[in-house]
Amino acid sequence: MDLLDDDIVPERARGVKAEAREFAREHVAPNAADHFRSGEYPWEVLEAGQEAGLVAQDIPEEWGGRGLDLAETLALAEEFYRADAGIALTLQLASFGCEITYEYGTDEQCEEYVRPVAEGEAISGLAVSEPETGSDLAGMETRAEKSEARDASERSGATAEKDGDEWVIDGEKYWIGNGVEADWVTVYARTGDDEDDRYGNHSTFIVPTDADGYEAEHIPEKMAMRASKQAHITFDGCRIPEENLIGSEGAGFMLLADFFNHGRVVVAGHGLGLAAAAIEEAWAFVHDREEFGRTVNEFQSVQHDLADMLAAFESARALTWRACEKVQRRENAGYWAALAKTKATETAVDVAERAMSLHGGRSVLDDRRIARVYRDARVPVIYEGVNEVQRNLIYRQAR
Repeated sequence: MDLLDDDIVPERARGVKAEAREFAREHVAPNAADHFRSGEYPWEVLEAGQEAGLVAQDIPEEWGGRGLDLAETLALAEEFYRADAGIALTLQLASFGCEITYEYGTDEQCEEYVRPVAEGEAISGLAVSEPETGSDLAGMETRAEKSEARDASERSGATAEKDGDEWVIDGEKYWIGNGVEADWVTVYARTGDDEDDRYGNHSTFIVPTDADGYEAEHIPEKMAMRASKQAHITFDGCRIPEENLIGSEGAGFMLLADFFNHGRVVVAGHGLGLAAAAIEEAWAFVHDREEFGRTVNEFQSVQHDLADMLAAFESARALTWRACEKVQRRENAGYWAALAKTKATETAVDVAERAMSLHGGRSVLDDRRIARVYRDARVPVIYEGVNEVQRNLIYRQAR
């Protein structure tokens, strides 16, 4: 049974998919259980992924990447997440936020910040969510204000003065992937208070993590995706150069909206990989396990469960790959991205729950892959915009 076959995948994405599958078998799956138990960041797998050219390779060739398109990135996500969601998330977060810079930033920004990520010399992050605000992009309160540079001695004890304007950032961000590990993060911050233009009050900035006023700490251990690290970031008078603004002031909301359309299709791939893993585990278990003198798969109710799981999976996968082409062609992208993200991630939850039931008491054992998949499947329904918000987007953008 090969649930992630190539039939539905565009020809252009099949080569990368094969690379990702081989890498996942060699590096991701064998390390999954250990990293889930330890909760340690999988540096060695990340480095292997960088060397294999499978990390941060959506970055265009002119900035050191392979220029993988959305279909290639989705194909890669399916394979990585089938092997292990925690390590897969680390691999995909290594370049998180770079797309905003290479799509809307300057050549100087791309050369200084994006190229090192593509070449495996740095990793990035994206700081959007806040402790009190998750999915409301227009409601984020971390603030960036323009200020003439102050005397350097006031900030660092130095005696020289710095010429030019700076942005000063104050506030908090929460659930930020690589907030501790990253070399720089893209920060979404409020720069205006126009009540008549709620969607024009935010901007995006490149913030090096060694900047004064930037502090980050890991969020305590999670129940799922433990190989991926998220952080609580505090900005306390964090100063960055004026030229670290990405695009134009006030354009942050629109930049993120476009970014998330692509991201939600990839997150749908997260769901597909997890669903495939759950079905594979359930299929193998019921065909090996005996009850009442016959293997469990011979019971009709079990066959019906597996049939329903397969039907749900294939429906979600067909929708996701259709959405991928729609989003790539920018055809009502927000609608299709929300449909795919909602359907695929919720299918992963439903399939994982059925797989747990088919495993019976063994499903709760820590050494069982299905127990890890079940916990991991609860996460993608939340990130990149909770599915309740996705339903709002689907309704509003249906046409």
